[in-house]
Amino acid sequence: MGELSMNSIRIPLAAIAAAIITTTAASAAPVDLSSWNVDGGGSWTTAADNNSVFQSLNSAPTVFHNGTDSQGLSLAGTIKVESTSDNDFIGFVLGYTQGDINGNSDTDYILVDWKQGTQAGWGAGLSISRVTGPISASGTNTSADAWQHVGSVELLTRANNLGNTGWSDNTTYAFQINFTSTLISVLVDGVLELQVAGSFANGAFGFYNFSQQSVRYAGITEDILPPEIPIPGALPLMLTGMGLVSFLKRRKRKT
Repeated sequence: MGELSMNSIRIPLAAIAAAIITTTAASAAPVDLSSWNVDGGGSWTTAADNNSVFQSLNSAPTVFHNGTDSQGLSLAGTIKVESTSDNDFIGFVLGYTQGDINGNSDTDYILVDWKQGTQAGWGAGLSISRVTGPISASGTNTSADAWQHVGSVELLTRANNLGNTGWSDNTTYAFQINFTSTLISVLVDGVLELQVAGSFANGAFGFYNFSQQSVRYAGITEDILPPEIPIPGALPLMLTGMGLVSFLKRRKRKT
């Protein structure tokens, strides 16, 4: 067998990094929101150009979703709370199916939610959770699973930088969410905040509000992620061996 060079390693590692961390927006296509679906409470109004949507009610959990399988996509846009009168939950769902708010028999989706203020047992900040049952609530009930992140809602982790920091009023945040069957990453203003590996069900991408009015989602785009590339089992050993050879060569030169 011929000698293995580092050049033969760089290509797969670069491809793996591209698939896991992010993708460029060069070929991202704008998303028409006119055919999206409402679930739960809330009042969602799309703009005339179908490029943004405004949720106006302080309501029980509500979702506005694209109604189509969205794994393999990078989804981006902006989110802004156009109010100073509340401090509750905004965010996104991944792998969602119509009716999941009330609990379908196979409910299993990802919830990314961001609370502005610490209140009633739940701290301010951005987090990601897995939902496996109903999250419907009576109005803005602070003891509901969706508020306390218990029962049907399992907290996976809080964000790297915004885990304990709430969103600000009248501030536009740029988001990018990469959704695959084994990895989900969330960037806010270009910074990687959440990255979770696992096994994730396919389903819709959508917007989420709970007890928060006057929220606008705009400029939504989608792009196709590079194919998921499994890391070869022998690669870590190969790199370790190459590192050892390099160390021995340096030691020999010093001697």
